Amino acid sequence: MKAKLISAAMCCLLMSSIVQAAEIKLLASSAVKDTFLELIPQFEKSSGHKVATTWGGTVDIKKRLAAGEVFDLVIVGAPVIDENIKEGRMVTGSRVDFASSGVGMAVKAGAPKPDISSGQAVKKALLAAKMVAYSTGSSGSYVQRLFDKLGIADQMKDKSKQTVSPRRVADYIAKDEADLGFQQVSELVHEVGIEFLGPLPADIQNVTVFSSGIPTGLNASEATKALQVFLTSPAAAPVIRKNGMEPSHT
Repeated sequence: MKAKLISAAMCCLLMSSIVQAAEIKLLASSAVKDTFLELIPQFEKSSGHKVATTWGGTVDIKKRLAAGEVFDLVIVGAPVIDENIKEGRMVTGSRVDFASSGVGMAVKAGAPKPDISSGQAVKKALLAAKMVAYSTGSSGSYVQRLFDKLGIADQMKDKSKQTVSPRRVADYIAKDEADLGFQQVSELVHEVGIEFLGPLPADIQNVTVFSSGIPTGLNASEATKALQVFLTSPAAAPVIRKNGMEPSHT
């Protein structure tokens, strides 16, 4: 009888675990991919939940949300989260800042390294480049504004291009489709075939805050909230920093 009771108790515990475990459908910016590939397994191991991730650039993420695709959690640049909260597609108050990233520059591995120590030095490097690549995300939007700020928008029209998702800037550089590239630091630091030059100098730098938000129409599960908490925990900070970003919470 005792053995049967123990067996029944174990079955109850197992069923409870199965009921509590959940699969979180996550839509996330490719800018945080390298960081997440390390953090998500840690979260899954510690929580018992599973995370099914769909990656995309900012433009793709905005299209998916506008089309009504269903996800439990979205991670993208904070302005996109705020925009969707304003338009009623995300829950008011659900934005949780995760990490921030500046814009970086890169050339092909083995190529001469231009000086990027100041805004004027970056301007000189841009004018000397044959072709410049930048992303369709927040860093790319900033680079377009930077051309105007540096007074070289007209000169850059015929020798600059935006990437086509899901290709990263590094791919264009490595394949000689561009000799100079701009993207979030987190999307350049670990890429092969390129030389990461460093972040833009302070006088022309632009920092993007990446945040999570919960879409409306869903009952925000404890699992989803647990993931938001985990991503802002002190345990996540070293992984975030290792991948070229700064944690929003420590």
